Amino acid sequence: MDRPFSVLGLQQVAIGGQDKNRLRAFWMDLLGLNYQSSFVSESENVDEDICSLGAGPIAVEIDLMQPLNADKRPRVDSPALNHLGLWVDDLLAAVNWLTSQGVRFTPGGIRAGAAGHDVCFIHPKSNEQFPLCAEGVLVELVQAPPEVIAAYQLIAQQSQL
Repeated sequence: MDRPFSVLGLQQVAIGGQDKNRLRAFWMDLLGLNYQSSFVSESENVDEDICSLGAGPIAVEIDLMQPLNADKRPRVDSPALNHLGLWVDDLLAAVNWLTSQGVRFTPGGIRAGAAGHDVCFIHPKSNEQFPLCAEGVLVELVQAPPEVIAAYQLIAQQSQL
């Protein structure tokens, strides 16, 4: 296929639970993930801590999330492995092309994500109009900033040597 964008690598893993403090106790205290910042959104029903694994522009973000209201949707704690985020080099091209291929996206379109990058979500379920999806997995496409694109290009060049 002549794809007008590239998936560069894993940007994030989002993990949900009913109690963010219990998530912190495991992922940060026991495993040593580094805390970066917090993000709260009423519209997305989320209170999250953004942590990192690794270093530099290709460090992986680990989001520890709890719902602000367990009776509202979306439920960021169910399933516990909430979603995967993938760096892409051209988010708009990716969304346009994938839509034309029949991929279903969640409502909301391209928007600023918790870490400040433009994002868009592929719906975990297909429908008649859009028959393609990630078969039960919520996938976040994240616009890679220039330093991330450059880091992945350098890795690709070095692996060809």
